[in-house]
Amino acid sequence: MKLRWAEPIATRVGSALVRALAATWRYRVSGDEHVRALREKRRPFVFVLWHSRFLPLLYRHRDEGVVMLISRHRDGGYLVDLGRRWGFRSVRGSTKRGGEVGLLGIVRALEGGAEVAITPDGPRGPAERVQPGAIAAAQHAGVPIVPVGVQASSAWYLGSWDRMCIPKPLSVIEVRYGPPIQIAAGKDGVRQGMDAVQRGLHEVMGA
Repeated sequence: MKLRWAEPIATRVGSALVRALAATWRYRVSGDEHVRALREKRRPFVFVLWHSRFLPLLYRHRDEGVVMLISRHRDGGYLVDLGRRWGFRSVRGSTKRGGEVGLLGIVRALEGGAEVAITPDGPRGPAERVQPGAIAAAQHAGVPIVPVGVQASSAWYLGSWDRMCIPKPLSVIEVRYGPPIQIAAGKDGVRQGMDAVQRGLHEVMGA
């Protein structure tokens, strides 16, 4: 029997526990001059990060009004709730379920001046392989993409398809922002952009 009535309670308790855990993390950041430069110009852009690393970045960018693209899958609802509590806005959709609607919402958010965060290998993988959605959205809106990498000094890795990273208490979180990537026009621009973002994420992850 599924206790649907218990889900809101579990979500609230889970949110509190995650926040308590995240409050112990210590961040070391490099490359944030790229983000500052775009913000000083009031230029919207797209953060891209691997799906497995969204949790520590969610906490770092709390209360900044960033818009997230989140799967329509039921599990995505928990992330929407957590994001809302931490000051994020969300657009529901993915490359597999409601993708076109989701990407349209992302384009509109970018055109309205928002910063957007997308996991280009989500919502179901393959892990750490860039899919075209984020690149197409950035191309359509005419905005750059900023790759973000995260490494934790100590973490748990779940048995999920992406091996979700949950940093342990008091972990040092290394966050690295790469130079902005501008997407050229046309289908070739999307293909080249996918390659450039794949390389950019490879570099900021220190792989």
